[in-house]
Amino acid sequence: MKLVVLKFGGTSVADVTQIKKIALKVRNEVNQGYKVIAVVSAMAGVTNNLIELAKTTTEIPYYSEYDVVLSTGEQVTSALLATVLNNLNIKARSWLGWQVPIISDKSHGNAVIEEIKTENILESLKKDQVAIISGFQGITKENRITTLGRGGSDTSAVAIAAAFSALRCDIYTDVDGVYTTDPRIVKSAKKLDLITYEEMLELASQGAKVLQTRSVALAMKYNVKLRVLSSFEDLPGTSIIQEEKNMEKTEISGIAHSLNEAKITLSGVPDQPGQAAEIFGALAKHSINVDMIVQSSSINYEATDITFTIPETNMTIAESTLKKIQKKIGFKKFIMDTKVVKISVVGNAMRTQSGIAKTMFETLANNQINIHVISTSEIKISVLISSDYYELAMRSLHSAFGLDV
Repeated sequence: MKLVVLKFGGTSVADVTQIKKIALKVRNEVNQGYKVIAVVSAMAGVTNNLIELAKTTTEIPYYSEYDVVLSTGEQVTSALLATVLNNLNIKARSWLGWQVPIISDKSHGNAVIEEIKTENILESLKKDQVAIISGFQGITKENRITTLGRGGSDTSAVAIAAAFSALRCDIYTDVDGVYTTDPRIVKSAKKLDLITYEEMLELASQGAKVLQTRSVALAMKYNVKLRVLSSFEDLPGTSIIQEEKNMEKTEISGIAHSLNEAKITLSGVPDQPGQAAEIFGALAKHSINVDMIVQSSSINYEATDITFTIPETNMTIAESTLKKIQKKIGFKKFIMDTKVVKISVVGNAMRTQSGIAKTMFETLANNQINIHVISTSEIKISVLISSDYYELAMRSLHSAFGLDV
């Protein structure tokens, strides 16, 4: 089947006027002979309003009912888009997650897709109907509605593209592609025509907002042909592709930043086996993701300091959790700093090009920017710096690596 999946995010469906505009993009694909599945998010601001509404009912959320409330935003969008398409003489119908069905686990608020049944949608496509599917939502085997976490409509779209073996999955958003860095901060940022799944995954996980991290991981796993395009302009976007093994890139692909960082230091931790397991095990029980970690060596093997980063949104529960086990661990001080930003340089070029770390650290040093923590992967170097200097760091690094337009 000559099938494409089109995903439209919140700003793409901000209001009825915008929904009418994206309906023309859907019609264009139909006129070219494609079967179309469109995956939609809630209209701009709706999910935030639903969250606030749910919060007014109780201080302790009932997550299963919370998901029922949040999932209604996508339901409205899917029905509106189907209505507009039918008015354009394009046969279309809306589908909710449970009608497809999209089967997920029971993790309300951050559910994982386990299976997508294809029979119902295939029957609809055979009738030449455009299938408009509500993103962000699924259903458990016990028939409870779930949501996939913020940005989950990207994940819905890629998972659907994989399940239906779509020719491609186009993600329509408010930018016209993936840039070397945030163009709102670095005016000289340039759009990339191509980027590999691995590079995009690193950029997304390090703070780039263009694509949700889980969606990129899914596309990489199932080799879904992915494109990022603008909902507002007819411009070439960015294609996310497999790495070409014989291509030795000579430059990095981009620079990402994450403002949602908190640095925690536990000083005076007794230097003995099992301490790190106790500390990070306690945080894991509360689903707190730990990112950068550094441990100082102890000269006399008596005490050490452990520094790590977590999402700033988790700092209250992290502090409470760690102070509860302070006597058991035996650390002397708990120090937290939220005035930090993570800056990451990403690119497959690191596999073959030397001197990238040298350029990064020299550039920061020349701008009198102190590094708190360093972490690396095969294609990424991340540093934690003071939030006072992150814009200067991004502009300087962008220039130092020859990424300016």
